[in-house]
Amino acid sequence: MLRARPMLASSLRSIARIPTQPSSTTPTLAVSRPIIAVAARFASSCCSSAPPSNALALRTSSLLSPPSSSSSSSAFFTPSASHLSPSPSSHSFTTLRMSPDGSPPSAEEVSKYLRQSHDRLFEHNRAWAAEKAERDPGYFAKLAEGQSPEYLWIGCSDSRIPAEQITGLEPGEAFIHRNIANLVCNTDLNVMSVINYAVRHLGVKHIIVCGHYGCGGVKAAMTPKDLGLLNPWLRNIRDVYRLHEKELDAVADQEQRYNRLVELNVEEQCRNIIKTAAVQQSYAKNQFPIVHGWVFGFHDGLLKDLKIDFQAVLNDVQKIYNLADA
Repeated sequence: MLRARPMLASSLRSIARIPTQPSSTTPTLAVSRPIIAVAARFASSCCSSAPPSNALALRTSSLLSPPSSSSSSSAFFTPSASHLSPSPSSHSFTTLRMSPDGSPPSAEEVSKYLRQSHDRLFEHNRAWAAEKAERDPGYFAKLAEGQSPEYLWIGCSDSRIPAEQITGLEPGEAFIHRNIANLVCNTDLNVMSVINYAVRHLGVKHIIVCGHYGCGGVKAAMTPKDLGLLNPWLRNIRDVYRLHEKELDAVADQEQRYNRLVELNVEEQCRNIIKTAAVQQSYAKNQFPIVHGWVFGFHDGLLKDLKIDFQAVLNDVQKIYNLADA
């Protein structure tokens, strides 16, 4: 990695080394993919290589208050016994599943579940806001003053990789953009606008592209199958495979080849960021931002630094894509 200012390097190391342990004060909520078959198939093709069974699952942290026995919409939902299945977890799960005879939950059960799983987010929000205000009475006043984040994070939409939680960052410290397979395409006005705003207006010092092992989008791109609307998006990953075909084909183990493509995809997206005029011009003037490529592992919760040599990539890119002159 480029030897930039010591402050930049130390700030990056500080978030890369933070262990990804769940907060002892932050309640967690996880809702599995809907029971609707079409939605389940779409979800399995883009974000997870091992989707759960068709179910609606609500997880609540043991730190939350016990469920109310009242009939209000904010009470913890317990569906009828025929559709209630416990989940083997240390957390409390209520799972709404199809009954053994294959019949789905009733419309009333599903409607009640959806209403209450929605309301639970507001319960968590109120608890979070109260905790922040208690710890720092001026917290929200400072938050309302504006943002000056050090980091731009471009990650995958996968719900299991919350950027702030796995890096220990607080609101206001990272500008976040996420999409399927953490792609940076020059024709995608969304991500291009994010990069331009983060660099030119927010003055971020680091741009991090973070992929993850087990990425369903990357795996889908390796599958010779028509995936409909996803085809033009996944073609960008297939192009990464084409660029590194010899290296990848030489990897005999399919899982290792898959993981290597995840890493190569991150590296190529870093290169795409370095091609932009915003990054090149800002670096020529300020010596930042620096672009980094990371990969998150579900098995240990740790981030792997791919150690992108920013200066070397920049020099290589500018042979053709030199946009540094304002």
